[in-house]
Amino acid sequence: MRAVIQRVTEASCRVDNKISGQINSGLLVLLGIEDADEQDDLIWLAAKLVNLRIFSDEQGLMNKSLLDLQGDILLISQFTLFAATKKGNRPGFTRAARPEKAVPLYEEMINQLTILLGKPVQTGIFGADMKISLINDGPVTITIDTKNKE
Repeated sequence: MRAVIQRVTEASCRVDNKISGQINSGLLVLLGIEDADEQDDLIWLAAKLVNLRIFSDEQGLMNKSLLDLQGDILLISQFTLFAATKKGNRPGFTRAARPEKAVPLYEEMINQLTILLGKPVQTGIFGADMKISLINDGPVTITIDTKNKE
């Protein structure tokens, strides 16, 4: 799994001019799922997301997590995070999981994050043409790949 994590003061997702998910302070998470992903990747990443200390404390240092602030998550599925761009100018997406594998993992990520946060996670709509709006706070943007746990 790959995630692009953005610390935001607000974020929303629109599909067909209707808001499908909206948060104030928290994380906008763009999530890519690949064929090689398993339940272990999901559990590791969910725990990392809610515990990642990227929010400012009283001294302005990044020492607080989403759990500390009781912040929210807007989770958006994004297969293009697995774009292959080595050859030519048109990206290939062969590493991205097909919907029959990706949808159950995406839904399980929603469930896992909901359990860890103790409240519902806001989402986009899998496979839809989504319009994402956000105000990146900082800006703070971090990428995580479960196959390369740096």
